[in-house]
Amino acid sequence: MATPAPTHEKLWTPANIVTLLRICGVPLFVIAIISPWPAWIPEWSDAEIWKSWIAAGIFILLAATDGLDGYLARSRGEVTNLGKFMDPLADKILVAAALLALIELGVLPSWVALVILCREFIVSGIRMVAASQGVVIAASWYGKAKTVTQIIAIVLFIIKDSTPVTTFSEVFSNHLYLVSWAVMFVALVLTIVSMLDYFVKAREILGFTKGARKARGEGERGDSESCVQNAFDPGDPTEEELASIEPDALRALASEVLEAAKRAGVTLGTAESCTGGLIAATLTAIPGSSESVAGGIVSYSNDVKRAELDVKKETLGLAGAVSSQTAEQMAFGARKRLGVDIAVSVTGIAGPGGAVEGKPVGTVWIGLADPAITVSKLCRFPGNREQVRLLAVKTALELVLDAIAGREEPRPL
Repeated sequence: MATPAPTHEKLWTPANIVTLLRICGVPLFVIAIISPWPAWIPEWSDAEIWKSWIAAGIFILLAATDGLDGYLARSRGEVTNLGKFMDPLADKILVAAALLALIELGVLPSWVALVILCREFIVSGIRMVAASQGVVIAASWYGKAKTVTQIIAIVLFIIKDSTPVTTFSEVFSNHLYLVSWAVMFVALVLTIVSMLDYFVKAREILGFTKGARKARGEGERGDSESCVQNAFDPGDPTEEELASIEPDALRALASEVLEAAKRAGVTLGTAESCTGGLIAATLTAIPGSSESVAGGIVSYSNDVKRAELDVKKETLGLAGAVSSQTAEQMAFGARKRLGVDIAVSVTGIAGPGGAVEGKPVGTVWIGLADPAITVSKLCRFPGNREQVRLLAVKTALELVLDAIAGREEPRPL
């Protein structure tokens, strides 16, 4: 099979241009709010009065374009790596510039900016660690609410009277002062809560639970060994591996998954390529499985992966159908399409043919998506076609079980 020629994504899309203009507009905002430009226009007698309002208007315009570039990128199908890099950077530059300008003017105490900026550094670090392991941490409503309240609070502080309020009588007589600080207090609470939310979501990535290390293929026994030790020379399945994929063993594992799902109150879904629906069949063979299993999508062809699971054409062209990116997008798409709490995906080469350079027969990527994270795991299973498929089913069910356990207590070793 010929390797597809690499393609290059278009850099200067309308969305990326809007993001770049937002970054370039930050110096204009800083000049508007800090510089003594009203003195440069003696003909405009009310320039000093309008200074804060003009600065606030520029800030609102720059903040509002955040939604515009996101809409353009998604609606036009032009989500690029450059855009993913610049968009959050533009937001942080704008907020940091506004906070520092308000401190410079003596309107805002420095500790407020310290709390907000420290949160951004911490969250960026967590996301960087997650990205290095192929994990995407989904943004929660806490973060979105934090951003909105921060913007509102900053606008209020820009337009409120910058004269220091030193007495209680002045505090209670200045309604805008009270409103500004009330909104800023809410923003600070959401800032801290959203940071803690990232810690909770990343607890598995940071190694706070044993289930996480196993879910990422870093466990200390069993499935991890079959994926790592057999990575280059799968050979034949061991007696233990063969025993683990006997009908009774898979049925027992599926029952354990369903019991855990019921206890946790979570729903499950599948997206399968090389296993052709075996995971869903194994689960639904258990009586009462309908309480937890919503359904499954068999996406054997790339066309179905794109149409039903929203796997990107670029991903299939560059990384290939058997890749971490495809497995994660399959799991994410299945969770979204089926409306479930946890979705597991499988894409691989079961054999006897289909092997390509770097992806021998037995290469299987298993993905999992839940409300907190999307992860993938590389396995190279031994055996013939049927054994590879059954080992993939077994490992996928164990991955789901670990994900459910991670929502409560780690599974015992």
